[in-house]
Amino acid sequence: MPRSMWKGVVSFGMVSIPIRLYNATESTSRVSFRQLCPDHHSPISYKRWCAEGDHEVQYSEILRGYEVGKDRYVIIDDKDLDNLPLPTAHAIDISEFVPFDEIEPGLYFDNSYYVEPEELGKKPYQLLRQALQATGKMAIAKIALRDKEHLAALHPNGNGLLMNTLHWPDEIRSVEGLKGLEGEVKINPKELEMAKALIESLADSFDPSRYKDEYREAVLKVVKAKMEGEVIEAPEAPQPAKVMDLMEALRQSVEQAKKQRASKEKPAAEPRRRRKAS
Repeated sequence: MPRSMWKGVVSFGMVSIPIRLYNATESTSRVSFRQLCPDHHSPISYKRWCAEGDHEVQYSEILRGYEVGKDRYVIIDDKDLDNLPLPTAHAIDISEFVPFDEIEPGLYFDNSYYVEPEELGKKPYQLLRQALQATGKMAIAKIALRDKEHLAALHPNGNGLLMNTLHWPDEIRSVEGLKGLEGEVKINPKELEMAKALIESLADSFDPSRYKDEYREAVLKVVKAKMEGEVIEAPEAPQPAKVMDLMEALRQSVEQAKKQRASKEKPAAEPRRRRKAS
């Protein structure tokens, strides 16, 4: 059973729904590298050092301080943060409901959390979920998590609710100054039709099980090759299509997509290896 990382209530009008939050995602394929000394190839260690007392400080002994003046700090402990005079520290107070398609998920959505109701909150929890599903809306609220207050959105997810923290408006960068977004670009109708044909030839329902993070596997192949005195040759980078070749590139892409679908994606070939020169 996973451990909940937040406990509180969702305020839905005059109704309070006791809930728990659980992390919906985790990093499983991150490659970990050690920092090594260039002379001895031994691991580098870092010490938490007190310059004033000229001594090392253990991590468990470190205090949290807020600077209020030059060399003046107010000590803040976990109990102080648990007792913040902030309603969102223990409650997700829904302020409004907005259409689901009004929020650009790729730009605003941040971390994801499963929302689990406590025993006493099961009925109002399901009422909220079904009402959101029936109206095509999601709930907008605020919540304090990990030393920061977040904007958040709650929306149906299967038989439950999912909460996404959202980026604040001042955290979203402007697209102003990005090249290629300014001015009109004339698109040939035939090019558009061919691009649409390419999209249709690759169209399918989303099945995340078809995808695999291959970065860790690729790094381990490099590690193994270096241990055996070999070198992995990287595949050639695809070249961008020239403007005059755009139609031909699209046509070939459509043909290739159809062949891939017919063969149901054969396994990729192993990368070539070559022996290091001695």
